[in-house]
Formats: sequence, structure tokens, C-alpha cells
Amino acid sequence: MEGTKIKLPARKKARIEIIPLIDVIFFLLATFVLFTLSLNRIQSVPVDMPVPNADQKPPPEDDSVTIQVSADDSLFWNKDPMQMVDLPSRITAYKSQMDSSGKEARVLIAGDEKARFGATVQVLDEVRKAGIDKFSVETRTRPTGK
Repeated sequence: MEGTKIKLPARKKARIEIIPLIDVIFFLLATFVLFTLSLNRIQSVPVDMPVPNADQKPPPEDDSVTIQVSADDSLFWNKDPMQMVDLPSRITAYKSQMDSSGKEARVLIAGDEKARFGATVQVLDEVRKAGIDKFSVETRTRPTGK
């Protein structure tokens, strides 16, 4: 018995049809052209920019104080180490100095990675007891003494 040969149809090669792709590109191009033609021109508002004067004063110096809280109730007053027991007298002296110079006392309370929440609240209480209304609490930690 002789074997019968089965003819398989030849496989068609995959083709990328370029005509539909060109149609899509022309459609997108026409859409963008029509869209840009329909835009109204944006009107701008004239703004008079300030001109620097030689008579202007430089900005005032920053007399604010940074109190950084660290571990074991240790504090840093503008990067100078101090103890918690010295804080009330130091804050009072700073407040009276600012009042006598006519400036407003401002305090930034910061904490490092090792700061305890209770010590930070204690510093905040001392600042408020001294009558300083302008204070901020920094929400990010910084390295000790920085």
C-alpha cells in the first residue's frame, strides 16, 4: 500500500497593512488641525512689573530662634546646647529683648530623630507661657544639633 500524500495549504506570511495605518494618521492630523483652528486666541492681562529702586531697604534680619529638642531632655538654642531647666529663663530673656527692640519674638520648635513627644510639648508650653504668639513646629526631623 502506497501512502497518500496530503497537501497542506501553504502558510501565508504575516503582513502589516499600511493603508489603514495611514488612514488613522490622516484622521488624527485633520482632527488636530481643525481643533487648533477653532481655538480662540487667549487674551493676556497686562501686568506692570515692579522696578527695583536703589532707595529700597534690604529685608530685615531674621531674629527668630530655633529650639531643637533631642533625647534625654537636651535642647539646642540656635545650635547651642542647653538643658531643659534653663529654657524658661532663656525664653523670657529673648522675649524681653525682642520687646525692647520693638520686634516680634518668633520661635521655631524642631525635633531630631531621638526627640520625645513629651519634651517637645513641654518646650511648646514654655514658649506659650512666655507670651510668644508667633511660633512654628517643624514637622520633619533633622540630625541632632543641626
